[in-house]
Amino acid sequence: MKLEKYSLGIGDRFGQQGIAQLEALIKAKKDGVEFVPVWNKSNREHQIIHSEPKDTKVEADAAVKALQWDKPYYVDADHINLNTVDPFLDHSNFFTLDVADYIGSESADGDLEEFLKQASPYEGELQIPGISKPFEITHQMLVTIARNFLGAVREAASIYQHIAEKKGAGNFVAEISMDEVEAAQTPVELFFILMMIKYYGIPAQTIAPKFTGRFNKGVDYVGDIARFRKEFEEDLLVIDFAVKTFDLPDNLKLSVHSGSDKFTIYPIMGELVKKHNKGLHVKTAGTTWLEEVIGLAMAGEEALQMAKEIYRRAYERRDELCAPYATVIDIDPANLPIPSEVEQWTGKKFANTLRNIPGHPDYHSGFRQLIHVGYKVAAEMGESYLAMVRKHADVVGDQVRTNIYERHIQRLF
Repeated sequence: MKLEKYSLGIGDRFGQQGIAQLEALIKAKKDGVEFVPVWNKSNREHQIIHSEPKDTKVEADAAVKALQWDKPYYVDADHINLNTVDPFLDHSNFFTLDVADYIGSESADGDLEEFLKQASPYEGELQIPGISKPFEITHQMLVTIARNFLGAVREAASIYQHIAEKKGAGNFVAEISMDEVEAAQTPVELFFILMMIKYYGIPAQTIAPKFTGRFNKGVDYVGDIARFRKEFEEDLLVIDFAVKTFDLPDNLKLSVHSGSDKFTIYPIMGELVKKHNKGLHVKTAGTTWLEEVIGLAMAGEEALQMAKEIYRRAYERRDELCAPYATVIDIDPANLPIPSEVEQWTGKKFANTLRNIPGHPDYHSGFRQLIHVGYKVAAEMGESYLAMVRKHADVVGDQVRTNIYERHIQRLF
């Protein structure tokens, strides 16, 4: 199974927007930009919503059938590890092997020695084609990189082998994720991580490193744009060189996690992957749930009241809801609108405050981030929430399609 050049992770918290999501990709295809859909949902999301991995496949299959999609599509077991992967095995063909927690873990002495032996020819000046200045590689640098990442890649190999034993090698796409950490991996570190991936025999087709800057949930990129451009381009060149040097899968590409709404860097990524003729995988998960809430607000009356109730409950429980996402949100509680104020808003005001259009006078990033992590509130509403979304499927679906196509895909390409 070989993942196509451009793929879009279209996460869907409540499994209601499969058709609207796929319609956005169909529209892009008519415009000459082909993305394959990857429906992704993590174990954490399933636990919060009380859904199961099979539900994601049901949603994907139904959308594909309804719209007669005749291209490949994927169902991603997102951010899994050995403890969580088994329920996904029968329902997924894409597995994101999350080993961020294993960065810095100990590796076997024999593995460390063998890696250092294989890496020793790169000591001195390492010249990556396309990068103007060579990297200076010392033995101590290799030791540090090995101690930081060798154990994590070994863990990825254990997860991969477990999946391969159940599904058969070649019957799924493997992605390696190291993004949910504080420090970004440098292009040099990425090069040697890819060497480790080859050493452990993982046919990874995408890799999700931690990039410089803040990738907060549901809002725009925060960081040094020039530095991100340089790092992203060097990562692309490192991957190209590593593929040839280590005989890795020729479609290996970068994966950008928490990629939804990072509008500032979308044109940069699109420009650079086209410049270097490389693929790209972007995960846009929580943005669909936010568009559902926007749709409810725009529908008015009881649907608007439900949207306001979601915010009120999220506001009252913000410490609890924010805790699991503490590293990927920035919310100033003192700056949040109070629920009694929100209660007076029109549907248009609520939607404009939540919709990610930076520069709009009503837009509020803290409001958006709080609702982003507040999907647990809607999950607790159960069937009443789902019924409201279905009742207003037209207006909700239009928000989802427009968001994915106009704000995401068109900014990339």
